[in-house]
Amino acid sequence: MTEEKIHTQETPDFLNPLTKTTKTNFDDFDWNLDKRHIRKYDANERKELENLYDGTFASFEDNDLIKGIIVGMTKTDVIVNIGYKSDGIIPLSEFRDTPDVKIGDEIELYVIQKEDAKGHLNLSRKNAKLMRAWEQIQHAHQTGEVVEGLVTSKTKGGLIVDLFGMETFLPGSQIDVKLITDYDFFVGKRMEFKVVKINEIIKNAVVSHKALIEHDIESQRLDIISKLEKGQVLEGTIKNITDFGAFIDLGGLDGLLYITDISWGRITHPEEVLELNQKLKVVILEYDENKKRISLGLKQLTPHPWEIAGDKYAVGQKVRGKIVNIEDYGAFLEIEPGIEGLIHVSEISWSNQPINSKEFFKPNDEYEAKIVTIEHENKKMSLSLKALTPDPWKNISEKYPLNSKHNGKVKNITAYGVFVELEEGIGGMVHISDLSWTKRYNHPNEFTKVNKSLDVKVLEIDTENRKLSLGCKQIEEDPWDTFESVFPIGSIHKATIIKRDEKGAVLMLPYGLEGFAPAKHLKKEDGKLAILDETLDFQVIEFDRNDKRIILSHSRMVENMKRNEENAQAEEKKKEKSNIKKTIDSLNSNVEKERLGDISDFADLKRKMKDDK
Repeated sequence: MTEEKIHTQETPDFLNPLTKTTKTNFDDFDWNLDKRHIRKYDANERKELENLYDGTFASFEDNDLIKGIIVGMTKTDVIVNIGYKSDGIIPLSEFRDTPDVKIGDEIELYVIQKEDAKGHLNLSRKNAKLMRAWEQIQHAHQTGEVVEGLVTSKTKGGLIVDLFGMETFLPGSQIDVKLITDYDFFVGKRMEFKVVKINEIIKNAVVSHKALIEHDIESQRLDIISKLEKGQVLEGTIKNITDFGAFIDLGGLDGLLYITDISWGRITHPEEVLELNQKLKVVILEYDENKKRISLGLKQLTPHPWEIAGDKYAVGQKVRGKIVNIEDYGAFLEIEPGIEGLIHVSEISWSNQPINSKEFFKPNDEYEAKIVTIEHENKKMSLSLKALTPDPWKNISEKYPLNSKHNGKVKNITAYGVFVELEEGIGGMVHISDLSWTKRYNHPNEFTKVNKSLDVKVLEIDTENRKLSLGCKQIEEDPWDTFESVFPIGSIHKATIIKRDEKGAVLMLPYGLEGFAPAKHLKKEDGKLAILDETLDFQVIEFDRNDKRIILSHSRMVENMKRNEENAQAEEKKKEKSNIKKTIDSLNSNVEKERLGDISDFADLKRKMKDDK
């Protein structure tokens, strides 16, 4: 019954919203408020309110560059208002480049993350600077504009340059047009650069200061080229020196000063008269417009020494100078820069002995000479050393008569003889056949050496051709008259083999005499050939006094000995045979006598036997 009353009880009108009743004090109650008095919105209202709320903040996204105002600072951070629902906090360490930063300053920032996991706004001034710097670097690279940067440090192969707050690389080769070895000199300096290379992926850039210099040089070069003329005199600076010349910087344009155009005199290397970074005036000799090559001259700025020499030099005059060039035919003596004379090999000495000028002269040696000929027009002069001394050949027959004996020095040795100098400019040849009476030499250097003293005898004088024939063996008497009696044909002598070849052997005989034995005459009794250093008996089979030659044979001596032995044996046999015959004849005679006696005895014996029978 109670339940029925409950279910059947009518709902009051104020609890039924559908019932139209009289307005009460709770008619304006907002049923969308919860117990915390917070209003609930449906989806459309919420979306509308969110859009309205978001419209009151700055619009930006992650990775954007935005502006902000510093609203607070602590010992470690800077608080920045960017017009967003929360302020950003940036480490104070990112403001090291601006120590005077203060509240109220407007700065540019990079949005790392609009809202991280904790709902914080993540900003960076450093990244903003790098991003802005990279944009400026890209722009400078595209446009080619000149930018200014600070060299902050040295690194391997170059320098680090701070450009707009971003580090870039300056290679050592791009610092200057000249070779730079001291990189420390540039650290801390502000310089202008061109961005020559960028890497978009790793955001790296290469800059060059050299490119600016080259651009300026090119402008200057074009200006200089437009005004160049042959014969024009310019001032330049030596930037490089090589073996063949020097490169001159004419203020944006290089020219070559060749070594032969440096001085009227001879120089072996440009460094003898030029120095690096030396300033000097030069004249344009040639200009190749196509190759942009300029040939310069320095000596052409002064007159040629021959032009101002005039009558300064004349034939017969004595001059002094130094050797500047040596050729096979002679040497050039520099009297003064630009004036040289040739000392021909024939003008070195009065001697006819050939002289090697490259052995006789040495560079920079000083000599005094006499002018033999001079040609001012052709700028030529011939000089003589021997003309300073009297001609020794004028009285040669008096000083060195025929058959006179002298002592000289060996100056040269050839295959056919020895040249002996008796005095300065006087000498003669000793032919190889006139070295010794007894020995035959394959080469004169077996007999003597250069600079050795040698006793000689004058055999012949040729005044017209300035020649002397000398002899060494003629100092002594010819021993071959005596040898003919000592070594007659058929005589036997002890000899030692001192040389051996296929043709035969050279033998050393008594008294230092040499003989020769052909190969077939070296056969010994056992059939073998005699060897080097072996000493044997040899028989003289030929003696030629005119050619000073003795031919010997060991095998013939052996054959003769065998023949003599055989003859002796035959004679002995013959004699023995004769003796045997005589003995036999004697025996035969005795036998006959004995035989007769035996017969009578036999007869007696026969008779006796008969009697006994």
